[in-house]
Amino acid sequence: MESFDVTVIGAGPGGYVAAIRCAQLGMKTAIIEKRGTLGGTCLNVGCIPSKALLDSSEHFHLAHKRFAEHGIKASGIALDMKQMIKRKNEVVKQTTGGIDFLMKKNKITVYDGMGSFKDKNTIDIKLNSGKSETISSKNIIIATGSKPNLPATFNYDGKRVISSKEALDIEKLPKKMVIIGGGVIGLELGSVYARLGTEVVVVEYQDTIISTMDSDCSKELLRSLKKLGIRFLLKHGVTNVKATKTSVTVDIQKRDSEETLQEKADYCLIAIGRVAYTEGLGLDKVGIATDERGRVDITNHFETNVPGIYAIGDVVKGAMLAHKAEEEGMFVAEHLAGQKPHINHHLIPGVVYTWPEVASVGSTEQELKAEGRAIKVGKFPYKALGRARASMDTEGMVKVISDAATDEILGVHMVGARAADMIMEGVALMEFRASAEDMARISHPHPTYTEATKEAALAATDNRPIHI
Repeated sequence: MESFDVTVIGAGPGGYVAAIRCAQLGMKTAIIEKRGTLGGTCLNVGCIPSKALLDSSEHFHLAHKRFAEHGIKASGIALDMKQMIKRKNEVVKQTTGGIDFLMKKNKITVYDGMGSFKDKNTIDIKLNSGKSETISSKNIIIATGSKPNLPATFNYDGKRVISSKEALDIEKLPKKMVIIGGGVIGLELGSVYARLGTEVVVVEYQDTIISTMDSDCSKELLRSLKKLGIRFLLKHGVTNVKATKTSVTVDIQKRDSEETLQEKADYCLIAIGRVAYTEGLGLDKVGIATDERGRVDITNHFETNVPGIYAIGDVVKGAMLAHKAEEEGMFVAEHLAGQKPHINHHLIPGVVYTWPEVASVGSTEQELKAEGRAIKVGKFPYKALGRARASMDTEGMVKVISDAATDEILGVHMVGARAADMIMEGVALMEFRASAEDMARISHPHPTYTEATKEAALAATDNRPIHI
């Protein structure tokens, strides 16, 4: 039986980063992945392929809607959906292949198969080849991630009633798609198909979309997506979904009302979040505790109630984000090496990759007001930016929230072009507990979108933005 210092179960962003860092720190490391390719949901059927389609669909949309205004005459533009999917698959193959290289580079032993606990230091592996193997490990990190939440009520079949996974592989453009859920996944994929010409209807039970983010971001994005042609049924719930070979019928009821309606479409995409994936791990064999939502319970340093077994990423509490999982993987690896790592979950940014993008870090205005915190709020619209006018990306705004007494930045929220990259200014400054005035006095290059951040900070500091 081969033995290791650390074995990681799951090769998503949390798992493979944990494995690499453990190997860098001199530990003999193994990683187990049942998918057959490394990278987990993110690289295979999540973050990377969805961004590939988002970019492709944006190019198509711009060619149809914006080229003429830029003085570019184009004719005969047509959609080749199969090529779009093929390119997406090539991006995925290149990216996952890169992880294979990193495993070899760091001398990490990779097992392609399903790992389950035999005892706290022993793992049985059912290899994809059909064989079995058993290994021992001083420490084990559970990084098995999550899967789509697919309630039985919605009659998921993977054909007409689909999850985000199947939505990435549709090779014939749907005429109409109903999306259950107005969160990140539903809106990103909805925007892909809306740009390409699909009629998209989003059914959301809450009062607004991306309801966990700052309300100003929700309002801005809602306006933008409506302009794109997406129809929203807010305060509505889905009661039943019926599929045939060629279509799907969605029964919908208005919240707090007896009013009902039906939407018939080519596909129904279920996008109401994800749930922790722990099936087949044999957690009961070693007595690992889980919470009411099926997530692995962790104590200090991401350790479970069983000493030497750790858990990170989507399988534990917190935001289901690839970069959160990566930070937790790094943390556990460095903790095992005797170091004193740091992670601040409050300052892990959230991003929605629609166009305009949405990005956020820290507390929302609603949260701070609910706490009774005295705050100052500064906002600046993209339409006042020269750079935004030059690129015709004038939708959106940047919002900076600071403490009324100390001026410490408490939250940064933005909607607009390149917000996903711009949010890092807020993250970095908040990590060092900077003030809104610190942000305002930093020289921002002109002309850039980041000038909106400076102006919002000026507005929060002393209500003194320059360009509005």
